[in-house]
Amino acid sequence: MPRPIQATIHTAALHHNLTRVRQAVPDAKVWAVVKANAYGHGIERVFKGLRGADGFALLDLAEAERVRHLGWRGPILLLEGVFEPRDLELCSRLGLWHAVHCDEQIDMLAAHKTQVPHRVFLKMNSGMNRLGFTPQRYRSAWARLNALPQVDEISFMTHFSDADGPRGIAHQMAAFSTAAEDLPGERSLCNSAATLRHAAAAGVRADWVRAGIVMYGSAPDFPENNADHWALQPTMTLATRVLAVQHLQAGDSVGYGSRFTADGPLTIGVAACGYADGYPRHCDTGTPVLVNGVRTRLVGRVSMDMVTVDLTPLIASGMQLGTDVGFGSEVTLWGRASNGSMLSIDEVAQAAGTVGYELMCALAQRVPTVVDGAV
Repeated sequence: MPRPIQATIHTAALHHNLTRVRQAVPDAKVWAVVKANAYGHGIERVFKGLRGADGFALLDLAEAERVRHLGWRGPILLLEGVFEPRDLELCSRLGLWHAVHCDEQIDMLAAHKTQVPHRVFLKMNSGMNRLGFTPQRYRSAWARLNALPQVDEISFMTHFSDADGPRGIAHQMAAFSTAAEDLPGERSLCNSAATLRHAAAAGVRADWVRAGIVMYGSAPDFPENNADHWALQPTMTLATRVLAVQHLQAGDSVGYGSRFTADGPLTIGVAACGYADGYPRHCDTGTPVLVNGVRTRLVGRVSMDMVTVDLTPLIASGMQLGTDVGFGSEVTLWGRASNGSMLSIDEVAQAAGTVGYELMCALAQRVPTVVDGAV
């Protein structure tokens, strides 16, 4: 039989989270962000759950082709725009909308020969200092684009750096509002955190929101708020099973480097998951895990193919070793256990010193992945 590890993508949860975004911004259109292969979930696997969005936003042309091949005929937005002149030919053929964030991209458009003008999103650097024209240069960039016969409608966008934290978005909103004032066209301002935390404010919601991590059931402002607070559901479960049971006495250590030493009798389960599966090596003793849906902890160091989990709490609760818990017991690394218990990917990421985004995107190709297709 195959190794007993599996990731499950939950279609109903994707649909639920999209509905949750629409509830937060009832009069805005929603980009479902599926960059990075739908945050590690797989574009083809999430399409059914997210096809109720108004458009799909992503980064590269190959992913855009995949979305079109799935039968999507609505808007697709290239969030970083094109990278070389020939990319514009594929934009024309596939009907892609694309961001414009630098003079070089305007130059490419000016030299592009097309019979169908392009829909573009002019990006402002309102304080993030990654991509976009500064507020001082924004209107001149718009004037250049507006004069090109290769350009049809021009929309406007920026990206918030602190929508998930105490600094907020007011400083960037002020810069954007001043520079883009009276320019005709749709606006796209809110990322996931801004959609949930700030979209109720006047002018912030705009015409389009870009829903990324919120679509996948992770709280964009964790740990201040968790997924339950925002009524989100996990869209990915990573689960495996116990391969072996070990009985430790005081002074016995576990795993490489003897990072964990038992201070008394302890029963541990060895589970089939490691950093080669995408589980973060930086998780250490105390990282939460579910065994048979019961919350317990990791002990010792994560190795390439295995982790060790504390079974003592389950035995202390009355479960019988070998009957109720032991070889073959379900181990949920994140997501939804068979009994309905949940373990947030954000909690696991916090234990690893990272964010849920990284864990989703790091799921290894060797992990079999299935889709729970119910909506």
